[in-house]
Parts: sequence; structure tokens; C-alpha cells
Amino acid sequence: MSEHRGTPRVPRGMPSAGGLGGPGEAPPVTRIRVAFLGPPGAGKGTQARELAREWGVPQIATGDMLRDAVAAGTPLGREAKRYMDQGALVPDDVVVGAMKDRLAQPDAARGFILDGFPRTIGQAEALTPLLKELGQELEAVVYFDVAERELLRRLTGRRVCRQCGASFHVASAPPTRDGVCDRCGGELYQREDDGEATVAHRLRVYARQTAPLLDYYRARALLQPVAGEGAVDTIRAEICQAVERG
Repeated sequence: MSEHRGTPRVPRGMPSAGGLGGPGEAPPVTRIRVAFLGPPGAGKGTQARELAREWGVPQIATGDMLRDAVAAGTPLGREAKRYMDQGALVPDDVVVGAMKDRLAQPDAARGFILDGFPRTIGQAEALTPLLKELGQELEAVVYFDVAERELLRRLTGRRVCRQCGASFHVASAPPTRDGVCDRCGGELYQREDDGEATVAHRLRVYARQTAPLLDYYRARALLQPVAGEGAVDTIRAEICQAVERG
């Protein structure tokens, strides 16, 4: 994979920051339809948020989408709430139905970034006809490839204040005093689900569940792996290049 430093290139047809043409020129008609996949801690959410802002398209994450549907009281939102209240996984048909409603909204007409969707082969197989019905198609699936040791470092480094709930990271966002919250002076601790054994198990489960999905998109020439380690701007440039290739 080639390395591109400096300002990230933008996918074909996408506006660069502040670039909407000269006086009297109409803004370019631009569309981008991509999915970002990657394990917990890979950084796909951060990149999706920034690139969605740059490209002027919505970042659509499954969890946020379902919570919005629940808050809006839609039929699918009420159905999803039944499972969420029980701590159960929301079935694929409900997730896909909510995704169809979300993609039909006006802000997704010129494109979208799917953040962590699809997560199963069933969702992937349902996405294609769903998009076809909306007159769209997926252009690229960007997979964030990060070594397990780095994912463990990122995910196990979180520390949370017992008193106010503020979150820190021992490497990337440490408190001023070790073990003490900057905000309220409370004790910082590591949550049980941030422990190394729990995180390692989550990563193994993700890898096992995702392997068929990666094969699915590789067979359709849509999969574009990017290295998810390094400087944020460098990773962003690689993503833009991957989308161009797609």
C-alpha cells in the first residue's frame, strides 16, 4: 500500500474542504456510499465522523440509528426496544428495516458512511437489494486492519472515575495525577469489561464473526483494507485512496 502524507486526497467527485467552485458556479453534484468495518478500537468511528463532516454525508452507526428510532417511537424503533430492554441482540430484519428507513431520509440522498454495518452476512445480503430499491449501490467497503496487540493497548487503557464517570486513557489521554480524576478528584478504575481477558475474548469473537463478511466483500471486489495504525491524517489519506480505488 502506498503512503500518502500531507493533506488527504478526496475521493473522485467529492468536494475538498472549502472547495465549492468560484463565484456563480453551482456546487458539484457528489455522491459517496461506503461502509467502514473494523474491530472494536480500530478507530473507524473517529474517521467516519471526520470524513462524514468533510464529505457532507451522514455517518450512520447501527447503535445510534436504533436509539434514534426508539426515541422517535417508530414501529421498528418499538420493535428494537423490546430486544434492547432485554439486553438481547436486535434481529437482522429489524436492523435492516431501520437502516432502510434511515437511508431513505433526505440527508442520505447524496451518500453515506455506514459505520460498522453490515455486521453479518444476512445484513450484507439484505443491503444490496435495499440500496437498489433506493437507486443506490455500495461503492467500497473499507476494513480497518489493526494488530491485536495494538487493539488491546487501546481498549485496556481506559480508566473511568468512580465518582463522576469521566473517562481517561493511560496512554492517549492520561490524568494529571495517576489514578486521580482531573475533574472531581475521584478514584479512577478499570471497568471489568475493559480487562485484558474480556477484551481479548471480544476481539476473537469479532474476528470469527467478521471473517465470512470480509470474504463476501472480497469476492465482490469491494473490500479495501487500510492500515489502522499510525498518524490520524495518514490513515485518513489511506482511506481516501481506498475509496478512490473502490
